[in-house]
Amino acid sequence: MKRLVVIPAFDEAERIGAVIECVRRCLPEFEIVVVDDGSRDATAAVARAAGARVLRHPFNLGYGSALQTGYKFAHRAGAEVVVQMDADGQHDPAEARALAAPVEAGELDLVIGSRFLGVGDYQMEPLRNAGRALFRGILRGFALRVSDPTSGFQALSRRVLELYVGDAFPADYPDVDVLLIAHRHGLRIGERPVHMTASPRASLLHSGLAPVYYVYKMLLSVWAASARPRDRRSA
Repeated sequence: MKRLVVIPAFDEAERIGAVIECVRRCLPEFEIVVVDDGSRDATAAVARAAGARVLRHPFNLGYGSALQTGYKFAHRAGAEVVVQMDADGQHDPAEARALAAPVEAGELDLVIGSRFLGVGDYQMEPLRNAGRALFRGILRGFALRVSDPTSGFQALSRRVLELYVGDAFPADYPDVDVLLIAHRHGLRIGERPVHMTASPRASLLHSGLAPVYYVYKMLLSVWAASARPRDRRSA
């Protein structure tokens, strides 16, 4: 069973080396693929020196594009299990095996690492927490119960890869909308509790008018995803 860890990265030269070392220690049987999304620093060089395979975008294309580049590589490489995690140290590689286990066993297709299942003391700002409650409610309307719909710490099966390499995958913020697409394609989605720490740097998503755009875009994307016919051929 071919297994990969996909790590999208942008200007993470200070942290990516330590993340890769921890992944290699915790998941020695997984190949590590870092997608350098047009970094202006030495992210690619540091990741390569730490033992990862590096895929580079010539300029910054966005988080979703970086993820999909990793998915496409994994799909072409014949990967059956992929763990995706952030490059800033927010996710603990030691918990990745618990996410991957249900996928390896064929029990689930997509496993989300949740900050809100009683492990740890992660706190969200009130505005972000309100947004999480909104999107949790929307997903519940489609019979999908997910406590942490914006978590980037996930494990995916090959069936998920086959869906996510398509044109419907967003280039900017793949969150609630892609979960709904996966759900409506009959893929089995579950969660596992994980610890997460706050990101060491401020997110551009939560500054200026970006939160307004995010909510507008996500609502539009969810509407578009819900309007598509349900596809049960992969179920």
